[in-house]
Amino acid sequence: MPTIIPIRDLAKTAQISEMCHESKEPIFVTKNGYADLVVMSASAYELQQAKYEMYQAIIEGREDELNGRLRDGFDVMNELGAKYGLRKI
Repeated sequence: MPTIIPIRDLAKTAQISEMCHESKEPIFVTKNGYADLVVMSASAYELQQAKYEMYQAIIEGREDELNGRLRDGFDVMNELGAKYGLRKI
């Protein structure tokens, strides 16, 4: 269940910081009964960003696969090995 607080409670910065760190979830701030802001700890934000970037990479990889933009890893490694004088895999 999400934590929801009214905007007037933002004055309680220490309490909100503690809530963010304890729950590790965003806190939704309402203004006139409507969602207005989201507050979260820096660590929760960084985790969310890392997940977003991972999902984006998966989507890009899937698009590459669907559009035929993939190559066999062994072929690529052997080409690089030939270019730089390394042994074949």
